[in-house]
Amino acid sequence: MRSATDTTHGARDHARAQAAPVDRPAAPAGVPAEDVVWAETVPGGNYTHKVLARGTSLRLADPLGDACAHLLLYVADRPWERLNVADTTKVQWNAYLGPGSLLLSDQGRVLASITEDGSGRHDALCGTSTLARNSDRYGAGAPESASPAGRELLLLAAAKNGLDRRDLAPSLSLFKGVRVSAEGALEYTGSAGPGTAVTLRAEQPLTVLIANVPHPLDPRPEYQCGPLELTAWRGRPTAPGDPLWEATPEGHRAFLNTAEFCAARGL
Repeated sequence: MRSATDTTHGARDHARAQAAPVDRPAAPAGVPAEDVVWAETVPGGNYTHKVLARGTSLRLADPLGDACAHLLLYVADRPWERLNVADTTKVQWNAYLGPGSLLLSDQGRVLASITEDGSGRHDALCGTSTLARNSDRYGAGAPESASPAGRELLLLAAAKNGLDRRDLAPSLSLFKGVRVSAEGALEYTGSAGPGTAVTLRAEQPLTVLIANVPHPLDPRPEYQCGPLELTAWRGRPTAPGDPLWEATPEGHRAFLNTAEFCAARGL
């Protein structure tokens, strides 16, 4: 039986039929449209990536309360400096990230800062889902399946930025929370509900990889994940005098390290 794509004309018509109006989130209040450099809606079970300039603000929003953004950050053009989730929690003496938290590299520098957080449900402990886990739980975990694993999608995003599997460090999860009980067990706390958002500020030029997939501790038997809205706009990095710069001794040192490094490179 012939398919619609068996001929060149059929393949062309099929490809053109995929074109549809793109669902792009609106710019946040007070942000001029001309300053927006990225606006995208990522459906559940999908991924995205972007290179952002230093000082760019990135807003991640969970409109339906069922997104789960698994995030990796790399210094653009220097991917050996990347998000280190372990150092992010260890240096700041806190495994629960929120407004004012810094996302750190293993070089003692700030990659991004959390300037706003309306969710409060995040996870710096578990990482994302894997092919083996999703295959066991949902019956499949490959990127082209109905239940793609976060790590497999992040690998695709990485490949489009010249990175490979060895570059995938543990990721940070946003919009689905995990707490540690008094007995040391990991407790899944889920979403804060629809309409929440988190804003990050890029403190260095960044390559951003995001997979929007169910959290590995999500107890629901079905593969469920809602849309994730992303909007980024031009801005300036955190500077001396900003309350975030002086909020903690550890953060102050990380900002100094970052400023010195960027100044030496003319950034």
